[in-house]
Parts: sequence; C-alpha cells; structure tokens
Amino acid sequence: MNYKSPRRPQFFYTTAPLPCPYVAGRTERKVVTEITGPDAETVHDRLSRAGFRRSHNIAYAPVCPSCHACVPIRIPVATFQPDRTLRKIGKANAGLEGYEVPARATAEQFQLFQAYQKIRHGDGDMASMSFYDYRAMVEDTPIETFIGEFRDADDRLISACLTDRLGDGLSAVYSFFLPGLERRSLGTYAILWLIERARALGLPYVYLGYWVAESRKMAYKARFRPSEILMGGSWRVLTEGEITGSADAEVLTPQTAG
Repeated sequence: MNYKSPRRPQFFYTTAPLPCPYVAGRTERKVVTEITGPDAETVHDRLSRAGFRRSHNIAYAPVCPSCHACVPIRIPVATFQPDRTLRKIGKANAGLEGYEVPARATAEQFQLFQAYQKIRHGDGDMASMSFYDYRAMVEDTPIETFIGEFRDADDRLISACLTDRLGDGLSAVYSFFLPGLERRSLGTYAILWLIERARALGLPYVYLGYWVAESRKMAYKARFRPSEILMGGSWRVLTEGEITGSADAEVLTPQTAG
C-alpha cells in the first residue's frame, strides 16, 4: 500500500510597519511566507496568482490596513497590443539582442547593477549591496529563474531582468540598466521582450508585480494594454477609466497622503 507524506503546513507572518517605499507619508505591512521543499514551484504558482511576489525564498504581499494602493497587475499575452509609444520603444532598441541565461551572478552583471543603483537609487539599501548580496538575490531561488540579458552591437551588457518562470507565465522580479540611456526606456523594453518570450513559450501571462497609480515609478505598468488587475480575489481587465481616474488622483496625493 502506498502512503502519501503529509503536506507541510504553510505558515504566514505579518511584518512590522515600515515607511512605504511608494507613497510618501504612509506605512506598509506585508504578509510573508517561506517557499521551500518539493512543493515550492506549486506553492509559488498559487501565491503568484493570488498577488504575491517573490524575494529569495520568501513570498510576500502588502496588507496595509488603511491603504490599497498596491494592485497586482499582469499582461495577457494573447490580447496585448502595443500603443504608438511602446512601438517606438521597440524600434529604438531594435539593435539589442536579448538572451535568456541561467540565474547565475556574474561580475559583468554586478558592475551594471552597481552603476544603476548609484544613479537611480543612491540613497536606497540596494546601493550598498556587495557582490555576495547580489549573488544571493539572483541565485537564492527555490523555483525556475533566469536572467534576460540585453546586449548592444558591441556585445556590451546594457540591461538585465531577473525573471521567474511560473506555470502560467513569466514574472519580472527586478530589472536594471545602464545609466545615461533613459531615453531608450530599457526597463519598458525588457517587458516587451518578456511578452514575446512568454508567447514563444506558450505561456499566457507576464506578471509585473504591483501597479501603484500614486507612484510615478510604478504607474507606468498600466501602459501595457490590455492589462489585468487582481481585485476582490479575481483577475479582471483594467479599465481606461481607472487609469485616468488614478492619474487625476495623483495630483492630490501630497495633500491627501496619510
């Protein structure tokens, strides 16, 4: 007679309040759980569909009592249609070659990562990361993960995107690029590349994490249309009215944040 080993219970914990990294004047709390063991892929898939994100072997989601600004967002590959701006970004980077490489940290990647952090997030915690910290970010993963590397005609690495592969899509974990090339929108181009990669792999979605309409550095995710957002436990199409209304509300943010 065959016996199945009992499934290990999944424990969830809530973090202490910390300053919100997206909306000034607010605090954030997260619910976190560990992803380990033989069921790691299955657990991560289920949590991703429920709006969780991954960092190392931890999955997390915001649980801020008085704020719901962080909205999980994903792109349905089959119906995605780039607008004029996205098409221009694609053409501007037509000379780049994208490669899917194993999640193994390299000195070349770390040099690019350091340059990006110094210019874009010089006052953040990630700016002081050592190579060993970076290697942990890349390699400490319990699931299938890869890096999208983007190289120019001289084989110079100018952009990279750490990516998780899910049962139903690709999840963009973290991207970074060479400072001074902001006009090429390399972060946006990496997402366009992931959409095409997901299509080639027969995967229906690209997960982008959280859409935060009140944060300029996170609001861009609504540019990929149609997009789907997780609201009330169900994924549905993000409407034009919600995007426009959120953009209007952003003007009031400095007065209403709290």
